[in-house]
Formats: sequence, C-alpha cells, structure tokens
Amino acid sequence: MSNKPDVLIIDDDAALAEMLALNLDDLGYSTELAHTGAEARAFLTGSTPRLILLDQHLPDTHGIKLLQWIITEKPETPAVMVTGFHDMSLAISAMKAGAFDYLHKPINMEKLEEILKQTLSKSSQKIAVNVAPEQENDTPEIVGNSQSMLDVAKKIAIAAQNKANVLVQGASGTGKELVARAIHKHSGLDGPFVAVNCASIVETLLESELFGHEKGAFTGADQTKQGRFEVAEDGTLFLDEIGEMSAHLQAKLLRVLQEQTFERVGSNQTRKTNARIIAATHRDLKKMVAEGKFREDLFYRLDVIDIKVPALKDRMEDFPALASNLLMRINKTLGRDIKGLTSTAMDALKGHNWDGNVRELENVLTRAAAHSQNLYIDYADVAKHLTASKEAPASTPTSPVSVLRSMEDVEKEHILAVLDAHEGNKAQACKTLGISRPALDRRLKKWKIS
Repeated sequence: MSNKPDVLIIDDDAALAEMLALNLDDLGYSTELAHTGAEARAFLTGSTPRLILLDQHLPDTHGIKLLQWIITEKPETPAVMVTGFHDMSLAISAMKAGAFDYLHKPINMEKLEEILKQTLSKSSQKIAVNVAPEQENDTPEIVGNSQSMLDVAKKIAIAAQNKANVLVQGASGTGKELVARAIHKHSGLDGPFVAVNCASIVETLLESELFGHEKGAFTGADQTKQGRFEVAEDGTLFLDEIGEMSAHLQAKLLRVLQEQTFERVGSNQTRKTNARIIAATHRDLKKMVAEGKFREDLFYRLDVIDIKVPALKDRMEDFPALASNLLMRINKTLGRDIKGLTSTAMDALKGHNWDGNVRELENVLTRAAAHSQNLYIDYADVAKHLTASKEAPASTPTSPVSVLRSMEDVEKEHILAVLDAHEGNKAQACKTLGISRPALDRRLKKWKIS
C-alpha cells in the first residue's frame, strides 16, 4: 500500500471496488482498497488518503458508524458515502455525520471526478485566515487595525470618559450598535445598555416605548409600563435610526435632553432621567436639517461627540481579522468547528462590492459555514452566496424574473465570469472552479461556446 494514496475505497464488493479503482487509475489517481471496517481502520491508523469513498454496507460495521470514526480520527480527510439505494434518510444521516458528499451506485464518474478535483485541490490551497479563539465575553468586539477604525477607537475612548451625548453615523451594516455598546462597556456605568430601533416601531407605539404609559392611557394599555428612559436609568439608551423619528417625537426628545425630565403617556407626573444618550443613523442629518426634515436644535444636542463608522470597502485591510472574528461567533451560533478561510475564498470575498457592509459579510460567512462540509471555507463555499448577493441586494427591489432563474443559468453565468477573469485560460479557470478540464469542456460544448 502507498503511504498517501489519492483515494481509499472502502467497499465489501471486491469486484466493484477493483473496477472503480481501475477507472480512477485511468484518470490518474492512485488508489487503495479496504473491504471491511477493520481493514479501513488499520490502514487509516498508519496513513492519510486525500479522499475516502465509503460504502454503506460492510460485513463488520455500518458505514455511518465508520464514517463517525473517520470524522473523529481524520477530520481533515473528506469522506464520501456510497450506497446502492436511493435512501434519503441515509443521505441526511451521512451529511449530518460530516460526510463531504453522497453518491449512489452505479457511481457517476463525472460527478466523482468533480468531487475529486474539488477536494484534492483543497489540500494544496493556502490558508488565508484562521478562526480567532473563542471569547469569554459574549459581547461582540469591534475589530480592526485600519487608520479609520483606530480613529473610531479614539473617539470611543473619549466618549467613555464622560456622559456627553454621542451621534454615531455610518451606512447600514457598518456596526454602529457595536460602537455604542463599546462606549457603554468602557464607561463603567452602573445601569444597563438599552437599545431602541426608531425605524421599526410606529410613532404611536414608539412614544410609549420611550417614555412608558399609565394604565388606561390608550386602548390596549391594560397595565402601567415603564419606558426605555426609565429602564436605562444610570445606564445607556441607544436610539438607533434616529433620523426616522417623527417631528412630534423629536420635540419631546429635545425636551428630555434639555431638562432630563419626561412624563409617561397618560400621566402628568414629571420624572427624572439619568440615562446616557447615544443616537445613530445611516442618514445625513445635516442634509436633513437643511431640508427641514430634522430639528436643528435636536441635531446639535445629539452631536456633541460625533463618531463616523467607515464602510467595509474603505477598511479592507481589516478584512482578515474581521472574517476571523465573525467565524468565531458563527461557529458558536451554529455549533460548527470551521477552522478558517482559504486564500481563494479570501480573494473572492475581497473582490466583492459589500454594499451591505459587515452585516452582509456576516450573512455570507454564516451561509457558507452552514452549508460547507469542509474544515476551511473555500471559494466554492462563498461564490454562490456572493453571486446571489450581487443579483439581489437587500436595498434594491428586484423583479421576480431576474431572481427566479434555473441553476444551469446561474452555473453558466458563473463559469463564464471565471473564464473571463482568467482571460480564457481554461487551466486557471478549472483551478478556481474546482472542476476538471473535461468537465469544463463538456459544459462549454453543451452551451455551444468555443
């Protein structure tokens, strides 16, 4: 047996295993055979193949049980489950156990070759990012060493030294609430951090949400309720999307900031508040003031310390650290153990436009981690999610016709884009796509593209 074959075939049917080995040998892949679970364990104890083809039925064990052992002992070796039956429950069990893919007999050699190209190319890929160690603190931290983020950090430190009002400005998804939480954390305030999204609550309910109400103040007010100003006492009240607040509530908020007093809805009793106010918006408040859409006096009350959070595209040097930190949090949320990103995945991510900023990046990485069967997220794991993101950005209404496309159309568009990026070099395109040259040629021939 060779020390490191390309493929270890584990199958109790010796004739079928030999035939599969011959086919793989003809394609240029070295193979080894094992016909029982015991033989497979013995071989894997002393050697690490680059791919394992594992049959469901073995004379001394069940394929799923052996797969679980492989995932534990050889976590970086992809394993493909093979069975002679179209058993959906088995497919689900295999993928849940950690199988890289699932094939049924008779094995489709074209599909197998694509899997081989994809998995064997991974073993030679460089790792661009490793996941950050898990934090003891559950509060997400601001990540970045770019000059723009260092400027943000300096402003956070200044804001944390006093209780002056803070206005955080930046595009949607840049992390404005993280900035607010960081100010609160480093201020050492005794009270809680309380957040209110002014854009997500209708005006009539927002007033009650902020100031509270008395029992019977309006229909449905069957009990007295404290407002967020009371709840945030001695702490921080974060008013997100302050630019969406109505003129009526702007006037009431201005009074609170001037006098530090307020009344619950339906009450004449004046109450004091000691909450520290941090407001945030993705809008240009100065422009809104000039247009008469936002009170000038309120703007200057809020804009004592002004913090501008840069867009992701303006801080690309932070990308590796940011991706590493996000994957750490995603692993914790999804119960995964993703180790990091390959260099090709990182190149694809850096080439994206990121109109949705850090929130969009987190979404792409979360989807990739949820679907990937690999320890390291690679190009193929992120490419489809980046394509979907470009086709239908959240901020732009898209017609159903442009979204509802066949998988073949999406695949064709993606392959042609990769070929174009490599100036028609098929070898480089195949490396990026993770497919074989014959597989690429078959697709181009099918689409009648020379």
